[in-house]
Amino acid sequence: MAHELNVEVGERRYPIILANSAVEIVRGQVAELLQSGRKVAVVTDACVQKAQQDAFELMFRQQPILAVEAGEAAKSLATFGAVLDFLAANRIDRGGALFAVGGGVVGDLAGFAAAAWLRGIDLFQVPTTLLAMVDSSVGGKTGINIAAGKNLVGAFHQPRAVFIGTAVLQTLPSREFAAGMAEIIKYGLLGDIKLFERLEHEPLTVRSDDLALVIRRCCELKAEIVAADERETASEGGRALLNLGHTFGHAIEQVAGYGSYLHGEAVAIGLCAAARLSQSLGYLDDQAVSRIEHVIARHSLPTRLRSTLGLQELFSAMSRDKKVRAGVPRFVVLNSLGQAKTQDGIPLAAAERAFRAIGAS
Repeated sequence: MAHELNVEVGERRYPIILANSAVEIVRGQVAELLQSGRKVAVVTDACVQKAQQDAFELMFRQQPILAVEAGEAAKSLATFGAVLDFLAANRIDRGGALFAVGGGVVGDLAGFAAAAWLRGIDLFQVPTTLLAMVDSSVGGKTGINIAAGKNLVGAFHQPRAVFIGTAVLQTLPSREFAAGMAEIIKYGLLGDIKLFERLEHEPLTVRSDDLALVIRRCCELKAEIVAADERETASEGGRALLNLGHTFGHAIEQVAGYGSYLHGEAVAIGLCAAARLSQSLGYLDDQAVSRIEHVIARHSLPTRLRSTLGLQELFSAMSRDKKVRAGVPRFVVLNSLGQAKTQDGIPLAAAERAFRAIGAS
């Protein structure tokens, strides 16, 4: 049975539809678009296309499909251009619709292409990874990476709908599932202590009876935050809270080289750094930091860098992060477990101690 919740953005609304399988739901949406005379195109990655061949045939039949390379390297200017060329070759007009089927990389890349093509065409998100289901497919942030930093080029472009089929997680590699858990842990830390405590009690796995409920709760939390601050313009808190762990994590990804860490792995280490920063500022005690690190480790995620990275390089990457305001990084810190806030003007020494705590030097 499918469940639906809505994301409210101003006067607009779009559904997140959760079901065991999204195949028939997507198939119906595609048929509806085609029957109304609209063109449909699909962007995925080569691994997803290979693993889900039968599902693609049922959902899209003869519609054009572009499969990009799997991994963070696909979020590039070159691949973005290839997606635009694909849309042009298939004569997708302003009435066309683009389906993004895959993980966060595909969703971000295809979403940015949908925002740019003819100044905006409809986008439908079909996430196939845990991370994409609970985070990147919802909220309308799209973008690509350039040499200067992660997600520095992009646009806000809300999807028309998000179709989540949890059964596909049964075939997700364990490392990818763990990467998605970083975002789920983040949601518990920033706004739902009961969720965090549930993860403390027992690790969430692909076999957990409440997996679908946890995914739904994360979508609810993100929908609430996005509805209140769609474009991350609030002077305090707001959508920026979703960046908990990401200011550190994005710097780690860039300095280590995109692909060295999965996004969720870098975020997990970033959450540990954010916990240490919060402790340094007097908000968290030793026990709270230990609880955070314990939950992260229990979900097969790293709590420290695998090999050391230079502080100067990390700070340089952080200075170019899109969350910088007037040359100063904006951090998300924890007042307590389950309650986060944004804070500017963090002393450099405190951020340095946080980086050193996760293995930077």
